[in-house]
Amino acid sequence: MPFETPLALAALASIIPLIILYLLKPKPLQVQVPSLMFLLDIKEEKKRFYTSITKLIKDPLFLIQLLVLILLALAAAAPYLETQEALSGEHTVLIIDASASMQTDDRFDDAISKAEDYVSKKNSIILAESTPVTILEGEGSQATYDALDSLEAKATVADISSAVSAGMRMLSGEGGNIVVISDFASWNGDDPVNALKLAESYGLTVQFVLVGNDADNVGFIQGSIEVEDGSYTYTGVVKNYHNSRQIVDIEIERLDSGKTNTASLNIPARSTKQLRITSLGTGITEVRIKDDDSLPADNIAYISIPRISDRELLYVTDTDDLPSEVALSLIPNIDLKQLEGIPDDLSGYNIVVIANKERALAGNEIATLSSYLNNGGRAVFIASEALSSENALTELEELLPVRPLTVEDAEDGVTLEVVQETRLSEDIKYEEVAMYQYLNVTGRIDSTTLVATEEEIPMLVYGSVGDGTVVYFGINDLTGEEAWNNFHNLPEYPVFWFKLAGWLGGTGSVQEYNLKTGTISALAKELEITTPSGTETVSRVLYDQTGVYKVAGKEIAVNLYNDKESDTSLEGDDVIERAQADDEPGLVRASSYTAKNYLDTYMIIIVFALVILELLIIRKRGEL
Repeated sequence: MPFETPLALAALASIIPLIILYLLKPKPLQVQVPSLMFLLDIKEEKKRFYTSITKLIKDPLFLIQLLVLILLALAAAAPYLETQEALSGEHTVLIIDASASMQTDDRFDDAISKAEDYVSKKNSIILAESTPVTILEGEGSQATYDALDSLEAKATVADISSAVSAGMRMLSGEGGNIVVISDFASWNGDDPVNALKLAESYGLTVQFVLVGNDADNVGFIQGSIEVEDGSYTYTGVVKNYHNSRQIVDIEIERLDSGKTNTASLNIPARSTKQLRITSLGTGITEVRIKDDDSLPADNIAYISIPRISDRELLYVTDTDDLPSEVALSLIPNIDLKQLEGIPDDLSGYNIVVIANKERALAGNEIATLSSYLNNGGRAVFIASEALSSENALTELEELLPVRPLTVEDAEDGVTLEVVQETRLSEDIKYEEVAMYQYLNVTGRIDSTTLVATEEEIPMLVYGSVGDGTVVYFGINDLTGEEAWNNFHNLPEYPVFWFKLAGWLGGTGSVQEYNLKTGTISALAKELEITTPSGTETVSRVLYDQTGVYKVAGKEIAVNLYNDKESDTSLEGDDVIERAQADDEPGLVRASSYTAKNYLDTYMIIIVFALVILELLIIRKRGEL
């Protein structure tokens, strides 16, 4: 019989004290008759041992207590019996397409209505967005109905295949059913039918349910912002999905100033027209299609122009002309000041970069930096000998999001990989960085690693210190024969520093203020943000609604800008036909699973019964 926690069997040793206790237990006083004393003494030595053992075995209390200890030890070890059980159909995973096209007319309401028809004894709900969002897992019918009533369609492109894969993981133990409800208008990732066939090959029952009807639409499918003659110009593309020419009236409202303009586009059937808006002011501008149609998600183009402000950056280094300093000095609206040490007052700086290569920070500098970070400051530490455990003071190590060890050599080089996709990894080819020397570190529990080596040594990590943010950048920027790597020679190097400066609270690029739905960004710490539908406290933002998000003091405009999602004509019949094709998938998994039937509960019940029996025996003896 196997055990889940066999180490608990060590508790069986508790029967030894019990046996010793009973052997040493005082015996009743016996009065010996002198005339028989001689005969009894002859046999006493032979019978003494056997008598003690016999009394132990015949004592019901001893046997009960011995059995109780054995059963408790076995129960703690969690014994179980393995049996082959048929895959269950009681667990149903409801996958509901929450993409932008599901906002068309009543498609999403129809999807919720149909989902209610498939609710079973045990249910899970997954929203198919740009990434699967688990709403409910393994709950009963009433909780499922309540969750379904609270759902809303989003404004992303659904990755249905990934949602099906997430459902497969939920049912990997006991099996069950997957129901996918969608208009199947468009999707990201693999073909949903391929995901269906794969799930069926694992013995799962998968059903595709089509919702929606054809509808007409006019919407924004593209938008870009460029700098022309010192000012911002927006170019939007509006598409007419009607089968007839449409006159599209547009209203342009600059929310900061309250000024409103209008425009009109004459767009032929199934065609597009461009709209240009010049001299955009700072803040939010809304460009609206005035006539309502079947899909509201693409009727407004949101534009965000950051309010420009100079940023003071302190660059502390003991080495001149480092590539990171050059890259930071070239960023617009950054006033960079270089010093050899940390001054007593850092309140005037938005960002502090520590790039010392040999000189470790002194205790008073660390204290100043700690106060700066605790009060909301932002600091970046670049890896070097000065940060190694041999040189850095303990007080400095407590500020870092990593625990530094020693500098390591890698003659064959180590490669980097992105651990978490963020804007700091977009357009940066970390895999092309050749690392021949690096500072070996371990990440702290409360830190977040974005880039690491293949051996999982953190290279780009951030964490919080009080109200501030600290970043560890493990790619040293020494040049020449002393270089640790080649990153400073790559064209992406200045791009990285531009992105990092913007991410740490600077204005950054205007593109960082104008995103497409489905974008995911990591925050330096858990923050309360404002979404188009309310407020949330998150450490990672999924931009799945159109509108304006307020994140860390930034107003971020989010738009759908997707031709396929804006096309509200229904073409999902092809997916249903292919899903219902008769080609049977080859089973890669049997129709049963190995179930563990635990016996500990039964043992506990027997223990309670034995304890009651022991009390009855003690009471009968008059000892209770």
